[in-house]
Amino acid sequence: MPQTLTPYTDTTAAEQVLDETKTWLERAVIGLNLCPFAKSVFVKKQVRYALTAASTADELLAELERELTRLAETDPAELDTTLLIHPLAMTDFLDYHFFLAEVDALNRNLGYDGVFQIASLHPQYEFSGSEPDDIANFTNRSPYPTLHLLRESSIDRAVAAFPDAADIFERNIETMERLGHAGWKKLWLS
Repeated sequence: MPQTLTPYTDTTAAEQVLDETKTWLERAVIGLNLCPFAKSVFVKKQVRYALTAASTADELLAELERELTRLAETDPAELDTTLLIHPLAMTDFLDYHFFLAEVDALNRNLGYDGVFQIASLHPQYEFSGSEPDDIANFTNRSPYPTLHLLRESSIDRAVAAFPDAADIFERNIETMERLGHAGWKKLWLS
């Protein structure tokens, strides 16, 4: 099975996208403990980085369907979660935001509601009611537009092991406020 329906033909650009995404995952998501469940699957190499050159909503939905099917057909011990990275599709956050309704509908229509959860990550992510430069938005800011496919069963196990899972969101905002914009920028200095 090919890695994606719409593969990147520019291997240099593909390597850069993947490297930047992995760096973000290591330094921000795991390094700042924004997701206390991420480290385990990362260390066990159970994360799939699915990079697509899809450039339209329809192409991206086809990629999403393929990745959900792959996740459903793969043993969780081998593949627990997928980052569907789509740098050429849904680059405008408002378009992306409205596209998420189609993402949820596809998940439901495929019968995966309650099986998979799809988290949204975007370089321009903005929580409702916040200002674009609000540091809290950076908890969901990834280098490229990304759909994070998670197994509900894995989330349930992680939440059971993490006593204050409901407090993660607030703790992340506090972390980002302590870090500030200057601290965020320092994360990316090699």
